Amino acid sequence: MKNDFPLFKTNPDLVYLDSAATSQKPQIVIDAVSDFYIKKYANIQRGIYDLSQNATEMVENTREKIADFIGAKDASEIIFTSGTTESLNMVAFCWAKKFLKKGDIIVLTEMEHHANIVPWHQVKKEIDVELKFLPLTKDYRLDYQVLDSQLRENDKKRLKLISFTHTSNVLGIINPLDEMIPYFKKLNPEVKICIDAAQSVPHMPIDVSSLDCDFLAFSSHKMLGPSGVGVLYAKKELLEAMDPFLFGGMMIKKVTKEDATWAAIPDKFEGGTQNLEGVIGLGAAIDYLQKIGFKNMQKNEKELIRYAREMFENKKNVTIFGPQSENERIGVFSFAIGTIHPHDTAEILNRLHIAVRTGHHCAQPLMEVLGVVGTARASLYLYNTKEDIDRLSDGIDEVKKVFNI
Repeated sequence: MKNDFPLFKTNPDLVYLDSAATSQKPQIVIDAVSDFYIKKYANIQRGIYDLSQNATEMVENTREKIADFIGAKDASEIIFTSGTTESLNMVAFCWAKKFLKKGDIIVLTEMEHHANIVPWHQVKKEIDVELKFLPLTKDYRLDYQVLDSQLRENDKKRLKLISFTHTSNVLGIINPLDEMIPYFKKLNPEVKICIDAAQSVPHMPIDVSSLDCDFLAFSSHKMLGPSGVGVLYAKKELLEAMDPFLFGGMMIKKVTKEDATWAAIPDKFEGGTQNLEGVIGLGAAIDYLQKIGFKNMQKNEKELIRYAREMFENKKNVTIFGPQSENERIGVFSFAIGTIHPHDTAEILNRLHIAVRTGHHCAQPLMEVLGVVGTARASLYLYNTKEDIDRLSDGIDEVKKVFNI
């Protein structure tokens, strides 16, 4: 599959193990963006000329494609954003700030990315809501059922939002949405569920209708598409009740000197000129993923996970953080080599043309729970091979050799 990705042709010695940060792009996506610029580029909606009309149709066709891809009932429930971060901020500032009040409870988890923590800090500062964090067990699972004992009956009435990641960008664990969402709804049928799906949508099929989540956010660039494009899914009735995030062109119905009224959804939330070429590229990425099929992707990924796990387990003085079973995780391995600083590990691996991530991975509260300042992280995707893992294995041996451990 590497043959579909030009970067690997121009960098044949590269072992790219940082797809949890951003994925590489297949030629079909690059061609879609290039073709749009060369042959089809125009702004959308307002033009009555052919180029504009055709560009509008391409963007709206992609919206329909995304709705089908994640099981949304209506394409108007798909809002284009700049990425998962903006999507989650939109939930915080367009929904929470309008509908929550002092004393309401928002529940997060200890494994969240900063993008699903910091916006809620701001809501807390402005509205004085209460933030609670679901803890991790010793085997890296979410102890979500502890919430029942943490909340008194009156607290359950104040429980308004639970926002959590589907798949941890550090631990790789897949949280069981089909168990968690019904549990939370049982505590309070009115509670809203917001899912950070940045790491899960690229790896597995998602059906928002069957899950019955209220919000779901993900990014194009982690699923083979261009950067600068993301998606917020929200139930139609919520979007219609929410206020917009950005104000200006494209999102208005009427403007006078005194006031303005908003366009219907999804236009109400897409102020200004969107990243049109990015949207087109995301559509091409979805076509590519669907052609391969998640069933084939997951079969291959599980085999690589088993192979990588065995490699890590056979290394002395190497610790991995996250569940063992390939059925509970994606191919994200955060690891530590003895007491070596992860930046030193990454630098030595880089000399061997192996690209891994280091640091706190925008998850400092989780690092505190794990008792480390940071980790090295190797993350796999559909273009990785067992040979890549063998190269990583040799690289880890070289790190240990340099530090004499």
